[in-house]
Amino acid sequence: MLLSEQRRPAGRTDSSIAARRPRVQRRARAAAVRNPVLLADIIVYHMGEFTVKLSTMYTRSLVPPDRSFFCLGPRGTGKTTWLRQRFPSAAWYDLLRTSTLLGLMRNPDRFRMEVAALPRRSWIVVDEVQKLPALLDEVHALLFEFGDKYRFALSGSSARKLRRTSSNLLAGRVVRRQFFPLSIAELGKDFECARALAFGLLPYVWSHPRRAVATIEAYALTYLREEIQQEALVGNLDSFARFLEVAGLVHGQVLNYSNVARDAGVARVTVQRYFDVLADTLIGVRLPAWQARARIKEVAHPKFYFFDPGVVRALQGRLRDPVESHERGPLLETLVLHELRSWMSGADTSGALCYWAVPSGGEVDFIWRRGARAIGFEVKAASSWRREHSAVLRALVAEKKLQAGYGIYTGDAVLADGGIAVLPVRVFAERLRSGKIFR
Repeated sequence: MLLSEQRRPAGRTDSSIAARRPRVQRRARAAAVRNPVLLADIIVYHMGEFTVKLSTMYTRSLVPPDRSFFCLGPRGTGKTTWLRQRFPSAAWYDLLRTSTLLGLMRNPDRFRMEVAALPRRSWIVVDEVQKLPALLDEVHALLFEFGDKYRFALSGSSARKLRRTSSNLLAGRVVRRQFFPLSIAELGKDFECARALAFGLLPYVWSHPRRAVATIEAYALTYLREEIQQEALVGNLDSFARFLEVAGLVHGQVLNYSNVARDAGVARVTVQRYFDVLADTLIGVRLPAWQARARIKEVAHPKFYFFDPGVVRALQGRLRDPVESHERGPLLETLVLHELRSWMSGADTSGALCYWAVPSGGEVDFIWRRGARAIGFEVKAASSWRREHSAVLRALVAEKKLQAGYGIYTGDAVLADGGIAVLPVRVFAERLRSGKIFR
């Protein structure tokens, strides 16, 4: 995708950004007033807690390790449900329960004594461990003293607090897995690309499509603002709310902190810290620029993506409107990035994701690097593929900067374009999950 395709749509001004904010907030509040029982059925939200109740279950593909592990992912992606399915007999510590949290805060030795009384090879689940990072000291002590006698599944929705504690001491003893919204493979025959672009891939959204809008608006307008503040990650909720809205509009673009700071009316250093918060709470990801050392100047700044298309559209105030043509490109990129990240984490495959671009406009949306090898992906929200779509990708493959290239689009036919395999979205997902993309 050309960098020029990602610019703010014509006619959008800073004042129009601000104008959307109260309208979206009124819609979410009005939904709650009209049907508070419905909203309560959608979301349990109390004292900063966000938990989804699922009645229709999708089988998740992530296989737990046979040793202690972190399971990190945004709230509402189904971590707790998955853990309860996978570890039905585990000792369970739900730190979203006030009584459990306060009890362990007052008497942290209780945790160690209770675990020590369990049979050998027992599983212990600590859900939302970032609520009490000091508990990791006890986990470390137990692993150090007893080795693999006990196995821990430690879930969390924020890496920020964990990084500030002794979690680094667990390196080598506890592996890390990331948890994501539903994948195309997990949705199976239910997957519809247009629906995924419009409303995202959170499990409850697909289990209860008629409640999708209310669910996502509550997530974006309540959880993302108030939960993050209650976690003491931001001090000024108003400035963070303004930042979130502008961040939604620069989703999928090369980051320019100064421009975001100006549009949000927030200091540049504060904007950088807010982006750190979004990354640390797993709500977004910075995609670094790949330096291919081509014979031209390359873009060096990262791009930023939120984790879910529906959340992006809610922050932009577009969730109740049809997806417009200028939205489709970044939204499809979000879907493809999600598929790549979830597969790489679930399959425990190595490598890193980035993008490549030059100031003149040429770009490859995603680069997957593994050791000395790299493959590229060009994403087009189009039902037909034109040769110019893959011109930059073909050139990098011809120069042997990339070992392979793939085009991904919303059409139905598998195509070959000068050595570039062009795949429909569903076919790309199938080949990725079968290990045929990066061999």
